[in-house]
Amino acid sequence: QVQLVESEGGSVQAGGSLRLSCAASGRAFSTYTMGWFRQAPGKEREFVAVIARSDDSTNYEDSVKGRFTISRDNAKKTVYLQMNSLKPEDTAVYYCAARFGNTRISFTDYDYWGQGTQVTVSS
Repeated sequence: QVQLVESEGGSVQAGGSLRLSCAASGRAFSTYTMGWFRQAPGKEREFVAVIARSDDSTNYEDSVKGRFTISRDNAKKTVYLQMNSLKPEDTAVYYCAARFGNTRISFTDYDYWGQGTQVTVSS
């Protein structure tokens, strides 16, 4: 069982940066693949980034490549999402998620979810 708690999001102007963190409780954090997803009003939850449990390999949604970086600290049981060059279209509620298994990019493949945190980017 894993419980996930995201840090507070925030409001920034376009071009700004934010770092989200997600702290996990429970054992064996290092055995979980960790992902970030987001959901804008009226839209389906979408994949943002994922980091593997085994070799820390990463994968990103095309629109965030080169701007966002996912990382993890297994000793702290925390996963991070560094977001740079933010755009208004990045505005959404961001969720971290965990799954016991290999990397997946569909939100339906994840077992545990944080409560979500609002990120707002103004133009």
